Amino acid sequence: MLQISVGTNDEIILSGRFDSAEAEKARKVFMSLDDGKVVDFGKLDYISSAGLGVLLAAQKKLSEQGKSLRLINVNGHIRDVFHFSGFDQIFEIV
Repeated sequence: MLQISVGTNDEIILSGRFDSAEAEKARKVFMSLDDGKVVDFGKLDYISSAGLGVLLAAQKKLSEQGKSLRLINVNGHIRDVFHFSGFDQIFEIV
């Protein structure tokens, strides 16, 4: 189950599993963004292609306004998913 919360520095904190069952809930949050955000992956265990699609759609929308998502605390497994999908070229991953 995916939990989405806002941290003390206004970052988006993801925890749990970001899969197709949770994609619509996440889509509502990410597509409502009108400013660049930091997204904390520190408590995220898993991301599916549906989760990647949500992030990509949000990144595309924000980039049209000159803004972007910045991903932090991405664990090794999820970092590999971003690398092998080429998404590490689309997102700033710190």
